[in-house]
Amino acid sequence: MAIFIFIIIHWYASLFFQSVFHHRYAAHNLFTMSKFWERIFYIGCFITQGSSYISAYTYGLMHRLHHAHTDKTEDPHSPHNDPNPFIMMWTTRNNYFNLHIGKTEAAEKYKKNLPDWEKFDKIAHNYITRFCWIGLYILIYSLLATAWWQWLFLPATIIMGSLQGMAVNWWAHKFGYENYKLNNTSKNILPFDFLFWGEAYHNNHHKHPQKPNNAAQWFEWDMGFQTMLFLQKLKIIKIRHQ
Repeated sequence: MAIFIFIIIHWYASLFFQSVFHHRYAAHNLFTMSKFWERIFYIGCFITQGSSYISAYTYGLMHRLHHAHTDKTEDPHSPHNDPNPFIMMWTTRNNYFNLHIGKTEAAEKYKKNLPDWEKFDKIAHNYITRFCWIGLYILIYSLLATAWWQWLFLPATIIMGSLQGMAVNWWAHKFGYENYKLNNTSKNILPFDFLFWGEAYHNNHHKHPQKPNNAAQWFEWDMGFQTMLFLQKLKIIKIRHQ
């Protein structure tokens, strides 16, 4: 039971930082915050994503390219360019690293107002650190797992951030419902998004990418936006266009 509590906490904590910090802050600049709090969020990403930690700068850049080229060959993570979700995950990984190391160039207009903490990323974003995290996860599983089959969840823990990105980007361009007819295949995954911090409303988001609240229908509920409202009440962030 303890290992499942750990997995659930890890899932929601990691996804919170990917949804609110990487996606809404880095990629879309939907809110502002001080440099101090920006670095606190960087550290939060590192702690929760662990071995799957990614750069907020590169994530934001890649996601902007996704919006600019949705479902086209230039889209860095489109399920329509790959035959299955695992190959798409590998393609996304390669496109991400090519952007991160500068092998793939992107127009300057996509680089505006991206957060960047280069010194921190040099520590957090390397294979030595990733292997240290994997060792920590193995230790956690050895302490909490009570049956051999529970170890089958270890790979998902190791690639948690990438797995979450794949789940949203594959499913939300393959299956679901549409509130808006667009020139792309984006869909809403769940009518009530209890699983993806509001990222399940992908069709809504592609219709209004600069809207902080991804929910559009009365039955839709964006947990990420509600969290943003709470952070704003605490004066940690300021939402741009509420």
